Amino acid sequence: MANGIIVIDKQEDWTSMDVCAKLRGILGERRIGHAGTLDPMATGVLPVFVGRATRAVEFAVEGEKEYLAGIRLGLVTDTQDTTGRVLEESAIRPTLDALSAVLPLFTGDILQIPPMYSAIKINGKRLYELARKGKEVERQPRPITIYSLTLEGQNENGDYLLRVRCSKGTYIRTLCHDIGTILGCGGVMSSLRRTMAAGFTLDESVTLDTLMADENPQRHLTSIDRCFAQHPSLVCTDVERDKFIRNGTPYFTSVCDGTYRVYDEADNFLMIGQANSEKMTTIKSFFTV
Repeated sequence: MANGIIVIDKQEDWTSMDVCAKLRGILGERRIGHAGTLDPMATGVLPVFVGRATRAVEFAVEGEKEYLAGIRLGLVTDTQDTTGRVLEESAIRPTLDALSAVLPLFTGDILQIPPMYSAIKINGKRLYELARKGKEVERQPRPITIYSLTLEGQNENGDYLLRVRCSKGTYIRTLCHDIGTILGCGGVMSSLRRTMAAGFTLDESVTLDTLMADENPQRHLTSIDRCFAQHPSLVCTDVERDKFIRNGTPYFTSVCDGTYRVYDEADNFLMIGQANSEKMTTIKSFFTV
């Protein structure tokens, strides 16, 4: 039975759910979920959680993400990217210096209005369903964090390249749109490649083509605890494992308060636990008999 995390380098024109569906056949496991949707035009890091590892998806989606995005200035579309219907065009082409000068305005804790072409629900309807019918509704700004935003030059098409490290809920399309608005010429996202998600990078990724050609695709799975590598590890006794962790009951511990990766004496990953006031409480159990 396949259990673990596999990092896919998603190709263009595939949805994230397309990838999960294909992996169910490749790995022979129905329990599969991903950490962070990538639009069909986007490529790059898509962490996929297989079998028992699906219990960790809720933690992975909360992490930081990094992208390399193309921004095309002088254009506005209804989707905020180059796949959409053109609404406005401008002959203004800001210089590299002008673009660099506005990037600090979009760094740190900011508010962002979600695009109409998104999966957010308002009054029970997904925004993209309304957008496809030509409807637009008011959206409330949402807080996001841009941890870093740097200009990486230009590509062969003349589009500028931005490296963005951001929080969950950030729309890179909207970031490009808003930058273009500030510059007075409009802007759209022309390409998007995710280079990091849930602590996983492109260096650890594998393409679906490679997996399909591999006689043993499960060898590309990595352990569930990789998702929690930022937390210190703690070994419990077999008695603690069987008496407390098996039943989800808090137990006494002498470690400092904080979040821990908890293992048994055979180095099996058991759970993510929270130590507080000399008691260890289960946050999420991965214990199996």
